Amino acid sequence: MPIVTHRAAARPRSYVAVRGPDAVDFLQRMLSNDVEQDADVFPALLLTAKGRIVAPLRVWRRGAGDFLLLTEPELEDVVRSTLMRARFAAKCEVEREEHTSVLVFGVADGLPGELPGTVEVLDGGFEATLDDEELERARIETRVPAWGKELDETILPAEAGLDRTHISFTKGCFPGQEPIARLHYRGHANRELRVLDVEGARPGDEVHLGDKVVGRVTSAVEDIALAYVRTEVPDGAEVDVAGRRGTSRPRPS
Repeated sequence: MPIVTHRAAARPRSYVAVRGPDAVDFLQRMLSNDVEQDADVFPALLLTAKGRIVAPLRVWRRGAGDFLLLTEPELEDVVRSTLMRARFAAKCEVEREEHTSVLVFGVADGLPGELPGTVEVLDGGFEATLDDEELERARIETRVPAWGKELDETILPAEAGLDRTHISFTKGCFPGQEPIARLHYRGHANRELRVLDVEGARPGDEVHLGDKVVGRVTSAVEDIALAYVRTEVPDGAEVDVAGRRGTSRPRPS
């Protein structure tokens, strides 16, 4: 019988298994994060040679040479095809698997979740109790970017803050490493994700500071929004969002 004592939400996913004697070496040269790190579950990216995002991933090392890549439902084919094209003579299989995921708040048993205070539970035990707006509010509050809203193939990881969580700057080469490292060490992104306190905003609304357009809303619920905003906009600045007064929250330290 499903457990219903915790707050939980369904997490649509696709699952791609990479397993075999060369799986570690293969993924180490394909993914943005360090596959040989101590953690058994960690975020990573598949990137183009120019450092644009192909797919966000959560990587679960299930055993020696056995990895499960969790990604967005619509990205399964591109993840599999990207890995298959690059596999060459590597001795590993790239296969689709079937699972179900639930994002659960306040329990310890599961894979570390994307949202703070959550775990992702695969294949059992929890019934979804949160509605979509509650989960969306939690995501916006914690500035977690979502594919198709804050993330797509035009976004640089640093713009979404993913350079701090999804990328290793000390591992060996991977697709997109050079432009990612160049921006990290010699420059900075021109825009970043900000939480805005604003009533009634909608995705696509322009964000103005004075008479200058400084950003655009990507996600919103009733009284809070997530937006890409120019980095020069001060913390706590009062902004105009499609004619509505809003405030930019301070950035996390």
